[in-house]
Amino acid sequence: MSAPLPSRPRSLGASLLDQVLADTLDPAYAQVSAARAARAAEEAAAGTGPDARPSWLQRNRGELLVAAALLLGGLLAAVTYQEAAAGAQGREAAREALREDIVRESSVGDELAAQLEALTAEVAQTRQQALDTSVVGQRALNQLAQAQHGAAAVAVAGPGLRVTLGNAPPAADSDPVGGSDQIALAGRVQDGDLQLAVNALWASGAEAVSINGQRVGPTTAIRQAGDAILVDFRPVMNPYEISAVGDPDDLARAFLNTPEATALAELTNDFGVVFDFARADELELPAGSNAELLFAEPLAATDEQGEALPPAAAEPPIDGG
Repeated sequence: MSAPLPSRPRSLGASLLDQVLADTLDPAYAQVSAARAARAAEEAAAGTGPDARPSWLQRNRGELLVAAALLLGGLLAAVTYQEAAAGAQGREAAREALREDIVRESSVGDELAAQLEALTAEVAQTRQQALDTSVVGQRALNQLAQAQHGAAAVAVAGPGLRVTLGNAPPAADSDPVGGSDQIALAGRVQDGDLQLAVNALWASGAEAVSINGQRVGPTTAIRQAGDAILVDFRPVMNPYEISAVGDPDDLARAFLNTPEATALAELTNDFGVVFDFARADELELPAGSNAELLFAEPLAATDEQGEALPPAAAEPPIDGG
């Protein structure tokens, strides 16, 4: 191919084509590329660019997040434990306050009971002195003694039978230290079980009956209140000792032949309830709650021989003046 003659001018199309072939990169793109390369060089020099070596914080960011989560969980657990401990301490303080109140009120109740007993004895002595001076009064004292004995208003002592009922013992595989020795409901003595034993003793000829020192009278209620059993509205605790005054041999023989005793023995075989009895040479049963006086009748007057006078003769003369 021969070169153009020097005197021949180049065409416009050839000139534009030569410029396109010579300038393959746009000047603006080249400027942006140069600026980007300069910025990357600066970041690499400062250690912050994408090609720079990651810092310690960047390398261990995952471990730091895990540690922060564990720390937060530990703080929450500590706060929860402190709140639970404070609640437990508050409940224990409340229980201790209730125990102190019970002890204090029980002491007051014991003092009032002692005062009542002393006043009752004083009234009985005064009554004895007032009624013992006449035959009618002595007859009234005898009737009153029989009524008080039937109402369990006086203390009784003598031989008899002692019957014991108790909850079934805990299972052999229970943990008494950990507090898991829970007794099944069927193995606990119920108020109906005590009622069976008391009714059987009355039917067997018992003269007086008490449960754990609480005298049982004709109006005494034996009731369940939650896990506690109340006798005459006073709680009695396991084991339950039932004392009955009467002839020990006759009482034991008749008691064992009652259907109630058979039912109690079946509770022992089926659920492990403790049921035992023993003869006692001397039992002391306290007086029960005083019976409320509902009505009274005046005593009839008597003559010197102790004979009752007619109502007209017993009335004092009326002064007509």
